[in-house]
Amino acid sequence: MWYVYVLQSKKDANYYIGMTDDLKNRIDMHNHGKVESTKFRTPFELIYYEAHHDKNDVAKREKFLKTGWGRNWINRTLHNFLKSKS
Repeated sequence: MWYVYVLQSKKDANYYIGMTDDLKNRIDMHNHGKVESTKFRTPFELIYYEAHHDKNDVAKREKFLKTGWGRNWINRTLHNFLKSKS
C-alpha cells in the first residue's frame, strides 16, 4: 500500500506533503529530524492521508496536492479541523 500524506509543522504551521509505502516510519523520520527538507520544522502532526494500491497513482495525487489547487482542496477539506486548532 502507498500513502500520500499531509503533515503540519507545530513550529510554523506550514504543511509538508509527501508519499511513502510506510507511513508510520516516515512520520517518525520527520519528527526525529531525519528528513533533510523538514528537520528544522519539527515536530509534525499528521493531519491527512490517503491510501493507494499503485505507486504511480499516489505520485499523481501528491503532485496535485502540492499545487495551488491542491492546497486549496486541503484547506477546504480540513476546514473544520484546522479551525478547531486555532
